[in-house]
Amino acid sequence: MHDTTALLIELGAVILALGLVGRFAERVGLSPIPLYLLAGLALGEGGVVPLDASGDFVAVGAEIGVILLLLLLGLEYSAGELVSSLRTQYPAGAVDFVLNALPGAAAALLLGWGPLAAVALAGVTWVSSSGVIAKVLTDLGRLGNRETPVILGVLVMEDLSMAVYLPVLTVLIAGVGLAGGSVTLLISLGTVSVVLYLALRHGRHISRAVSSDNPEMLLLVVLGMTVLVAGVAQRLQVSAAVGAFLVGIALSGEVAEGARRILAPLRDLFAAVFFLFFGLSTVPASIPPVLLPALLLAAVTALTKIATGWYAAGRARVGRRGRLRAGGALIARGEFSVVIAGLAAGAEPGIGPLTTAYVLILVMLGPFAARWTQPAVDGVRDLVVHTGRRRRGGTPPGHGELTESTEVPAAG
Repeated sequence: MHDTTALLIELGAVILALGLVGRFAERVGLSPIPLYLLAGLALGEGGVVPLDASGDFVAVGAEIGVILLLLLLGLEYSAGELVSSLRTQYPAGAVDFVLNALPGAAAALLLGWGPLAAVALAGVTWVSSSGVIAKVLTDLGRLGNRETPVILGVLVMEDLSMAVYLPVLTVLIAGVGLAGGSVTLLISLGTVSVVLYLALRHGRHISRAVSSDNPEMLLLVVLGMTVLVAGVAQRLQVSAAVGAFLVGIALSGEVAEGARRILAPLRDLFAAVFFLFFGLSTVPASIPPVLLPALLLAAVTALTKIATGWYAAGRARVGRRGRLRAGGALIARGEFSVVIAGLAAGAEPGIGPLTTAYVLILVMLGPFAARWTQPAVDGVRDLVVHTGRRRRGGTPPGHGELTESTEVPAAG
């Protein structure tokens, strides 16, 4: 009884603290993710007030948080949309991979962590945070902008790539032999292919089978099916996260909309627990030694994401300003980076602290970059043009002459 009482008190205090932190983040216009990570650092080993009674519950809650994050993300897309994105966005996806994965791999090798850590850190720097970016685009009122479908297309490519990347990483981390690893990888990729096939060809039947007008029944069926599939996927070395993502893809129409509406509060709760747990698993004293590499890596990959957005939006014939907005919006890293680091932490202890610092930097920079990348570049350009004309004795911009900075932007 005493242990249960201590658990309830500690768990209640933690959830209340997360709620207050989230409200504060909302008021100052930030994503709550970095504050959840900081709370985990404060409550973990070597922190201010280490958790004692609720550690096991938080660990299980973190697993559920990953599953719900990826389920809700999968519910945003249909299997047909994924196939369409593959056909139209694959050049942008390839550029995205080259520009953003290589810096992470190079950083791991320069730090002396070896090939396995290079594969893991490449994933950390490659994938943007779909959750953070979707919220930022909504907050900025840009869902109808011309560059937004391009941004979503890049995110879909990344999310779908994770269905292949995570099983590969899981097999590498398991350290099985070449023959065993090949068999495990084939099983993993075969499982992903089968689920995608079922989603494409029989998604309507699956949605009809789980459909219900009763919210309680819909919640129980969708959540139960997702956890079951995630567990089976984990057993087959696919990763629970990818299993949940594929379940989300298989559901469509009114079922997907109803599931999103019902599961969103649960997702928010357990996602907060997930980020808290990642902070808990990182010793604060391990961050200062990797802070400089994290800053350098964040600076490099922020620029490479801007270049990715510029290229992808350019292929869609979006104007210069829309290209800059697309690049700035893609900077934030978050849930997948943390998932990858969590998988690889046992193989290379330094990945956890570096990823924590890296995600903290970019998840805080992301919303500001989305808002200010295009105005900042326009401002610098105007300043350079204005200074050059003054030196030549010409007419300053804006006096009888239309410059690119004063042109009317494209609709949306």
